Amino acid sequence: MRTAFLMLPLLALATPAAARDTPDPERLKATVEKLVSFGTRHTLSDPDDPERGIGAARHWFGAQLTKISDDCGGCITVANIARGFTGERAPDGVRVVDVLGFQKGRDPNRVVIVMGHIDSRVSDVMDYTSDAPGANDDASGVALVLEAARILSKEKFDATIIYAALSGEEQGLWGGKLLADTAREKGWVVSGVLNNDIVGNTIGQNGAKVDDRVRVFSEGIRASETLKEQMQRRADGGADDGPSRALAKAIDGVAEGIPGGLDAFLVHRPDRFGRGGDHEPFLKLGYPAVRFSVGAENYTQQHQDLRTEGGIEYGDTVDKMDFAYLAKVTAINVGTLARLASAPQAPENPVIEGALSTDTTVRWKPVEGAAGYRIHWRRADKQDWTHHKDVPAGTTELVLKNVIVDDNFVGVGALDDQGHESIVAFAGRDWDD
Repeated sequence: MRTAFLMLPLLALATPAAARDTPDPERLKATVEKLVSFGTRHTLSDPDDPERGIGAARHWFGAQLTKISDDCGGCITVANIARGFTGERAPDGVRVVDVLGFQKGRDPNRVVIVMGHIDSRVSDVMDYTSDAPGANDDASGVALVLEAARILSKEKFDATIIYAALSGEEQGLWGGKLLADTAREKGWVVSGVLNNDIVGNTIGQNGAKVDDRVRVFSEGIRASETLKEQMQRRADGGADDGPSRALAKAIDGVAEGIPGGLDAFLVHRPDRFGRGGDHEPFLKLGYPAVRFSVGAENYTQQHQDLRTEGGIEYGDTVDKMDFAYLAKVTAINVGTLARLASAPQAPENPVIEGALSTDTTVRWKPVEGAAGYRIHWRRADKQDWTHHKDVPAGTTELVLKNVIVDDNFVGVGALDDQGHESIVAFAGRDWDD
């Protein structure tokens, strides 16, 4: 295994969706079945057994990334990052290992990340010997990551794409913390993090089938902001336009453009009520990150010993999954990764002026590699951008005539020469004032 540590008018997408492979439900199923075959993938299970446990599963995932890399002439470099963690769910300590695949872009320091967690568990979070299939939670997310790598490895992008299988999620979101800390230590510019966790079933706890949507969870106010910054965002009206919420809205736009796909149901919470996921350590460090999860969860199939009780089959097994649905969730991830990795980085903290005026002036700093900018605005009682104007590279200011600042919100996106747009950065007052 190879390892390392590391112009206007704008055109259509460089690689049309029709020219890109579509996610294959059978490949996704085969990956989930293989991951289940390791018996348990509990973080505390044997890291050295070649056939059973989390070590065998991680080695297999890395080998699959290497095979994909071989098919694209070595375009993906496989790397492990690791650190010891100790906590209530690992009182004796455990070495958490994340397996990563780096598809190097023209800008190796700017990254987009797609990830799922490879570890699994049963009812007792400390039981690392019983079979814990973890088919939907979260072999589904890991299978999505591999399928995204297979598809996108055939293309070249401006940003580096990181394909990640994380460990330690069930013990304390430790794999997410390890990767988020690595991003900070390496100084990566993170354009977006897509966390996929429980993305492969369509029958909910109540028996209802929900196969027309996938939930995308995102924070509005950033967890990383100081109280002063939070109060300023509140005063500017930007609570619905933080970077992670902007990422979710971009995902919604991608989903709308996929024929026969899913609705991206944007949930205005960082995660499900009272629960969490591996994207949260990224939020704490200020990176834009979201969680994908199915439209209808079945809790008898999460964190359960394999058993039948009261006529109910408990356990997270392959037969409970819908791989055509998982393929559609994968397609949204693939389209979003391609957009973010092709576009420039989002402008940083654009500002607006216009108090006591019928016009609004918006200013922004130049973005390296941008071929132009798209200035968005909408009435302040709307959620989605309704108007925009494109301007060429070299422009850093625009006056929006007859757009009253009190009644409208404004944002700025950066464009490449093929029309790929970054997430939209909300414009408020100058944060340095």
